[in-house]
Amino acid sequence: MSKAILIYEPDSPAHVATYAAALRREFPSLEVLPTSSRGEAIALAPRATAVVAKAQDVLAEIVAAMPALDWVQALTTGIDPINALKLPASVMVTSTRGMHAPQMAELTFLLMLSLSRGAPKIFANQARAEWKRWEQRLLLDKTVVIVGVGSISEELARRCRAFGLKVIGISSRTSAEGFDELHPRERLNEVAARADFLVLLVPYAPDTHHLVNAAVLGAMKPSAFLVNVARGNVVDELALIETLRARRIAGAGLDVFATEPLPATSPLWGLDNVIVTPHLGGLSDIYAQQALPYLLHNVRAYLAGDPAAMQNRVGRGG
Repeated sequence: MSKAILIYEPDSPAHVATYAAALRREFPSLEVLPTSSRGEAIALAPRATAVVAKAQDVLAEIVAAMPALDWVQALTTGIDPINALKLPASVMVTSTRGMHAPQMAELTFLLMLSLSRGAPKIFANQARAEWKRWEQRLLLDKTVVIVGVGSISEELARRCRAFGLKVIGISSRTSAEGFDELHPRERLNEVAARADFLVLLVPYAPDTHHLVNAAVLGAMKPSAFLVNVARGNVVDELALIETLRARRIAGAGLDVFATEPLPATSPLWGLDNVIVTPHLGGLSDIYAQQALPYLLHNVRAYLAGDPAAMQNRVGRGG
């Protein structure tokens, strides 16, 4: 069977068109099957040997309709929804790990600045036309502890250093650009006690489920903030809610949640020491342009029958 690639993005027809045009231009003989329709994706699936989609859009019914599937290109860093499908061992999985570093670092910094300077209170006063002033907490000379050290964390660390923050990492790595110190995960509680900002950028896996639990939260300073831009279940959400209600930490900036979309009944919406953003971290206005180099490189290796040359191979199914 000749190679054919299904491109599926239900929330962005423009991205689908961009990817399809680039692939057809670079690989004129390749069959490209672009769609933003779930029904059409399922209908086209039997003709395809590969699927290009965000991890959450690699749907079980699409995979089930692809008997010749041998490659999944995730247009995301995280692939936990793909892992949950338990693909055959013959299926190669690649990601776009690294492309999200600028937008993730910027959102993290937005949350850190907003929490430290009381941005929600500022905007509420503006809405009421109230002129209220208070001392502004600086980032200068504060300590940020980043749990999980990779390309996103290094991008964030550079920004932190520019603002005069001390940067400490929790990781198995022994060196990383922009970090003052690195410590193993076993020392998380001890290091969390030093944090003015505890930032979570660790991948979600069985060993990171509820990594930040009541004990870690209890080790943090009352003046410290938690920022989670990783995955919701890296944090014990119930323990966090209790901690925030009791004001045992100063607040939290949360982009990810145990259940998404965050239910309207969640107490997190109503806490005045919490900033909620709707899983915006990986998004950008140049997403397709950021993803294209990874996609083109991997398609070239795929058509050449050289899976070892593919970028960001994150394993096989099974």
